[in-house]
Amino acid sequence: MSTIDLPAETTGPDQDRPRAIASPRSAGDRRFRRITGASGSLSLVLMAVIAIFLLVNGWQALDVAGGSFFTTFEWKTKSEPTEFGVAAMLYGTAVVALIALATAVPIAVSAALFINEIAPRRFRGFLTGLVDLLAAIPSLIYGIWGLKYLQPQLFSTFDWVADWLGGFHPLSADQRVFGGSLLMCGLVVSLMVIPITTSVVREVFAQAPPYEREGALALGATRWGMIRTVVLPFGRGGIIGGSMLGLGR
Repeated sequence: MSTIDLPAETTGPDQDRPRAIASPRSAGDRRFRRITGASGSLSLVLMAVIAIFLLVNGWQALDVAGGSFFTTFEWKTKSEPTEFGVAAMLYGTAVVALIALATAVPIAVSAALFINEIAPRRFRGFLTGLVDLLAAIPSLIYGIWGLKYLQPQLFSTFDWVADWLGGFHPLSADQRVFGGSLLMCGLVVSLMVIPITTSVVREVFAQAPPYEREGALALGATRWGMIRTVVLPFGRGGIIGGSMLGLGR
């Protein structure tokens, strides 16, 4: 009887390593890669050109104002001596963005969970379309509505609450520096952030693996337990990405 020697079965990291695609890229792939690389590089070049243009044309103002340009809240260019700076703009932008995110992200995550996990199926399409429609409204419309309608309605209320809190700055409005309440601006911006963030987060939550959902429920988890242990951890990246996309708006 003859015997056949079989190669020994190998085990180790080399066996588990995924195979690399060794086939060369086609001409279309190489052309597409060059086009996308050039497009991305063009964006960086444009940003660099804009930064250089602003630096060259604004150097005279920086030379006159010095470092106080970034720490001065006043903007008096018609009086003598002139006094101007961008501190109010930087501070206002940061405070408004923080207020908007702190208000919008919890609401957006809750709305996305409600649409995907709680709302009846026959209403999910309507709610999804409504959120997408709100996300498509231009930011200018929200800004005009907040300036012309919301601010006159709530300005006196915010000032009264600010006085009651001892002059709480985000609620009050220093007319010498800011044209309105920072909290009011943050609320208006949050209305712009909520729809786009909800849309992105909802799409990510919908991609949570069904077998993990079913496994959690099969082990006795409640609906909230399944959401807390499966959906939310899976969608953490989507929450961050949606928040940054909304902040960019």
